[in-house]
Amino acid sequence: MSEPSTTHRRTGGDVLVEVMRRHGITTAFGVVSIHNLPLVEAVDRDLSFVEMRHEAAAVNAADGYARASGGIGVALTSTGTGAGNAAGSMVEALTAGSRVLHITGQIESEYLAPGRPATSRGVIHEFPAQPEMLAAVSAHSTTIRDAKDVAAELESAIAAIRTAPSGPASVEWPTDLQYLASPESQRPLDVTSNPRVELDTAALDRAAVRLQDSTRPLIWLGGGAADAGEAIAELAHRLGAGILTSNSGRGIVPETDPLVIGNFATTPPVRELISSADLLLAVGTHFRSNETASYSLKLPDELIQVDIEPDTIGRVYPATVGIVGEAVDVLHGLAERVTAGRAGSDWSTRVTEVRDRVRADLTSYIGGYAEICTSLRAALPERSVIARDVTIPSSQWGNRLLPILDRTTNIFPLGGGIGQGLAMGIGAAHARPDVPTLVMAGDGGLAVHLGELASLAGSGAHVIVLLFNDGGYGVLRNMQEKNGFRRSGVDLHTPRFDLLAASMDIRYQLVQGPGTIVGALQDAIAHRGPTFIEVDVEALDPAPGPFVPPVHVPAAESHDGPRS
Repeated sequence: MSEPSTTHRRTGGDVLVEVMRRHGITTAFGVVSIHNLPLVEAVDRDLSFVEMRHEAAAVNAADGYARASGGIGVALTSTGTGAGNAAGSMVEALTAGSRVLHITGQIESEYLAPGRPATSRGVIHEFPAQPEMLAAVSAHSTTIRDAKDVAAELESAIAAIRTAPSGPASVEWPTDLQYLASPESQRPLDVTSNPRVELDTAALDRAAVRLQDSTRPLIWLGGGAADAGEAIAELAHRLGAGILTSNSGRGIVPETDPLVIGNFATTPPVRELISSADLLLAVGTHFRSNETASYSLKLPDELIQVDIEPDTIGRVYPATVGIVGEAVDVLHGLAERVTAGRAGSDWSTRVTEVRDRVRADLTSYIGGYAEICTSLRAALPERSVIARDVTIPSSQWGNRLLPILDRTTNIFPLGGGIGQGLAMGIGAAHARPDVPTLVMAGDGGLAVHLGELASLAGSGAHVIVLLFNDGGYGVLRNMQEKNGFRRSGVDLHTPRFDLLAASMDIRYQLVQGPGTIVGALQDAIAHRGPTFIEVDVEALDPAPGPFVPPVHVPAAESHDGPRS
């Protein structure tokens, strides 16, 4: 056989590689197809291409990579059905404001008539409404129509991704233009980033006065406060303010801080604390329904709300003072104006007592899960990402009790979609190869993308898959039982995960009963490759209390009167 040529034809793939390098992006995730061959070939040759088995998982992996690295995750998919497969995961990235660049193929440019879909001729793999679909699931979307415009379009997409509020971008790239584009033929770039929002100093002054005069202040952090952790911690301790968080706001201030109550706002002790507070500073949160008990949670009348999006301020709860701007800028502005708070030590002491109480209550309620929760934090390095799929352990205690010390380690499906955790964990592991990544999943969620276990095995990434097996959809079982519904669709055929792991050449351990999780975790961390740990939920001792999702079920009388 002849040796492969050391030269290659330069294509659009080389343009993509140059753009990625320009922004320090080293990795792309994807599914190879006839509609992205030049792109995959170039990334695989010059950077790192991680093969996934499904387009949705490719976007989830890019999402996990972006969240863990703080940079941009790249996903390469095919057109038509492939792009459609990716759309659901793009919804997750859009919901989370994640920095994902999704590049999808498209049919040849000569068939992309301006009047789509009316002028569609039925080209194979054509989906005439693909641009509209991508626009709906992306913060920015575009179609490349000229081989000379590739670099400019990619740079514009990256600029949009990085502009607050951040979000994913989709770029359609016709197959012929992938081959015809080259680095030498690109037109000069003219991409400008949007300037930072100019702060309203009068609003800052009003907010500072209210904060300084408060005697019982609280702070509520959402994901939009991500870059302002140090400023928030300093301000909280200066004011003596307790810190509440949404799920995505966890770890912005480490949860070991005695003023951090965390994601417990709807528990009775925290509700009582909130009712006693005289002011709430909310930073970068949308006050989502599941974190406010379907908006029934009563907040203090004095609400200072900070957000980059003007429409968010006052949308759920009326704001006394609204400040539009990036969180870090606003918090530094407030810190310059607030010298000291009026809250006494009694308030700070009460905050810490409530913090300790809600954790103790939940620890007692979850029975045998408590040992697992404690063991995870003790065993994992602080920089290890914990990627949690939608499952009872994640929703019941992983979202609250498992201490998060750094927000970038807290990865979960913000949109609530099941089955995304494994791929997110694979992406995160490639962003942080020096530490193990933990994936918490249930048997129902893992089954959604079982094929990605092959992606994990093929990559050799240091991922520990911690599987909680209860033979189906336990969350929905509990919901059906609580509401007197018929048990339907929740008892699933469950594979033998020991055999499944063996077929993938992934190390496997079964955890049954107290005292067995610590050794399994230590072995998995020392292995430095993929490991599968299955937890027999039936063997947990003490048995945990049931978890029912906080979903409102209307009474029969609420519509059209009582049912006969």
